[in-house]
Amino acid sequence: MRGFTLIELMIVVAVIGILAAIAYPAYTDSVLKGKRAQARTALLELMQQQERYMTQRNTYLSFSNSAGTTVPAGAASTFKIYSGDNSSGTAYWLSADTCSSTQSITECVKLTATPTGTDATVGALSLTSTGAKACSIASTDAKFRLCWP
Repeated sequence: MRGFTLIELMIVVAVIGILAAIAYPAYTDSVLKGKRAQARTALLELMQQQERYMTQRNTYLSFSNSAGTTVPAGAASTFKIYSGDNSSGTAYWLSADTCSSTQSITECVKLTATPTGTDATVGALSLTSTGAKACSIASTDAKFRLCWP
């Protein structure tokens, strides 16, 4: 008699289930790392645009961004306000503001990449014109290296 027994079939299903339970979290972690890399790249590109704006107008440009709705304090439409190729499927929205309440926008700008989904390990990424890099959630050095390796 040819064919498979029910026990053999159950063993194959169990092995596939175990492999899927191991592979899926690794896959989602890799996707999240890729999206963080896109956000870091977008922040660095936006900082270059801000520096160019600073050399032309002697000030940085602050703008807020809530789900792609830009509220500019000037001509923010000239800046890319999302990570990735287009705004429809972006993983992070970008915004720019002063570094602190004691500094003006002519002295320092803080760029923030806010995730559209959840990123419980890192949260929002930020970069200032002074070169300071930070994350909103990461508190330990090991977690910070997930933000800015």
